[in-house]
Amino acid sequence: MRSVNQSVFPVVYSTLAPQALITQVLCQYDLGEVTSCQLWNRGLSDVYLVEINKQPYILKVSHHHWRSLSDIQFELELLEFLHQKYIPVAYPLRTSEGELFVTIKALEGDRYAALFPYADGTVPLGDLNLTQSEIFGETLGKLHQSTLDFQTQAPRQPLNLDYLLDDSYQVIAPCFQDRPNDLVYLERAIECIKIQLQDIPQKPPFWVVCWGDPHSGNVHFTEENKVTLFDFDQCGYGWRVFDIAKFLQVSLHAGIQRKVRDAFLAGYQTIQNLTPQELDSLPLLTQTAHIWVLAININAAKIHSWCRIDRSYFGRRIEELKRLASKDWQLF
Repeated sequence: MRSVNQSVFPVVYSTLAPQALITQVLCQYDLGEVTSCQLWNRGLSDVYLVEINKQPYILKVSHHHWRSLSDIQFELELLEFLHQKYIPVAYPLRTSEGELFVTIKALEGDRYAALFPYADGTVPLGDLNLTQSEIFGETLGKLHQSTLDFQTQAPRQPLNLDYLLDDSYQVIAPCFQDRPNDLVYLERAIECIKIQLQDIPQKPPFWVVCWGDPHSGNVHFTEENKVTLFDFDQCGYGWRVFDIAKFLQVSLHAGIQRKVRDAFLAGYQTIQNLTPQELDSLPLLTQTAHIWVLAININAAKIHSWCRIDRSYFGRRIEELKRLASKDWQLF
C-alpha cells in the first residue's frame, strides 16, 4: 500500500490537545496551577472547561474557517467594554502580558484562544420562566444602550441585509439544486424581505452593536435570578430589533411559550421603547434570522458532520420559514 507523500496532510479542523493548551496557552495567565482542561463543547468555537485553583474557567478557541483576527479582536474588546459598563457578560481575562487572546498555530491555520471566568449559575432549567425572560430582555436593552459608546479599530462584518440574506443565499443555494420550487420560494422571500426593510434607519439608536445570538442557551441564571450573558460569537453592528428577532426565531424553533416571549419584549421595552416601524419589522427580521441560521449550519457542517443536513432537514427549514411568513407566525 502506497503512503501519501506529504509531511503534514491538509486539514479543515483539528482538535487541540488539552495538555498542550495547559502548557502552551493557559500558562500565559497568572492564575495559578491548572488542574484540569477538558473539551466541553464543539460549536462555532471549541469550548474547554478549565479548573485553576479549584475555580472553573472557560477557554474558548475560535475555528480557523469561521473567525479572523479582526473578528476576535472586535468581540473581545466589546466584551471587556461591556464588563466595564457593568453589563453582566462573561468577559475575557488578560494574559500576564496584557493580551486579550493567545494565537495558536494550528494545522489548518491561526486560531485564537481567550479565557473567561465561568458564568455564575446555570442555563435555565426547563427554559426561561416569565421573570427570567423579563430580566433577560431588560439586560439586552441595557446592553444596546451601552454599545452606543463602544469604539474599536477592529473591523467586523455588520449584520446588514447583504450579509444576512444575500451571502446566506449563496451558501444555501447549492444545497437546493434538487429542490427547485423551494429555491424559488427562498429567492422570492429574500427579495420581499429586503424591499420591506429598506427604510429602517441605519443610525443610532436603531443601529447598535448587536449580540447576534440572544437565547436561553447563552445565559446563566443563579437561584437569585442574577443573569450572565455569554457567547458573542455572532456579534456585530446591526439593528437593535434584530436581536429581538433572533431571540424570537430561536424561541419559536424551540417551542417556548408565547407569554415567555412576550415577557422578553416587555422587559426590553422597560429600557428602550421600540418604534412602531421596528415592531412591524419583527416578523421579517425573524425570517431573516432563520435564513441566516440555516447558512451558518451549512457552513459548520464541514467541521461537525453532514449527516443531519439532509433532504428532510432542508424541507423542515423551508416549512418553518413559510410559517414565519404567515399571519399567525407568533402562534407556533
